[in-house]
Amino acid sequence: MNFSMPDLGSFPFFLAQAGDGNASDGNATDSNASEGNASAVGDVNGSADAAEQLPEVIPEPTWFEEMMNEGAIGLLLEGGFFMWPLLILAILGLAVVIERWRSLRMLNVDGEGLRQKVIDLLSDDNPEEALEVCENERGPVAAMLSNGLRKYLVLKKLGHDQAQIEEQVVKSMENYGVHVVAALERHLPILATISSVAPMLGFLGTVQGMIVAFSDIVETMGEVNIVEAAASGIQVALLTTCFGLIVGIPAYLFFNYFTSVINGFVLEVEGTAAELIEVVTVRLTLDRHEEANLAAKPKRRRTT
Repeated sequence: MNFSMPDLGSFPFFLAQAGDGNASDGNATDSNASEGNASAVGDVNGSADAAEQLPEVIPEPTWFEEMMNEGAIGLLLEGGFFMWPLLILAILGLAVVIERWRSLRMLNVDGEGLRQKVIDLLSDDNPEEALEVCENERGPVAAMLSNGLRKYLVLKKLGHDQAQIEEQVVKSMENYGVHVVAALERHLPILATISSVAPMLGFLGTVQGMIVAFSDIVETMGEVNIVEAAASGIQVALLTTCFGLIVGIPAYLFFNYFTSVINGFVLEVEGTAAELIEVVTVRLTLDRHEEANLAAKPKRRRTT
């Protein structure tokens, strides 16, 4: 059998082929890696593009933003110049209402019970105790009764006659009542003025809005619709009218309410003063009769 020996000269060729095969495999691996990297980069870029293409989530406006844009403040800003004087009148009227409401609460004290207690004490000839009861109470009724009782005690100690005491007590209580009513009616003219001026300012803003509306119609004649041209001015006119009535009507209602409360208090004070004078008159009459009876009693003669 003949065995042929391999040609050693071709060994480098095998090595070269093996090297070429390994190189080609390496190149294939590198190309696969490059493709993998490229695909990874593409995925990242694609994700970024997709993220950029997602719709942006807009947060819902807060109540303050809605109020500024569409609420009362937004309407105030759209109403024009005359809305600001109306706003000042609204704040001033609210301050007067709160102040008067707190001041008139003192009229809710039990004036009927106090009056009855004072009359009972005077009927029992205890004016000092009646004065002490009035001074321990709060409210204008108690203060007025204290003033009348104090005058009564002073004049009685000075020895004035019945007519002078009655006249001076009535005068003292009337003068004090005038000061009390004046204090209760304080700031009420401001409410009366606001109730009259606020609607007129609103109507003045209406006139301004209509002037603006017709001016816009003339300036944009033939270019835009007449309704669109006049919309801004008409909005100003309606807003000022509405706000003027919103300010004026409550001011008018509170003015009438406070006035009725004060008038009721005046009637109560007048009734209390009249009843007090009647009791004082009866008490003075009884005292005078007692003094007359004592003076008319014959003196006993001393026996020796």
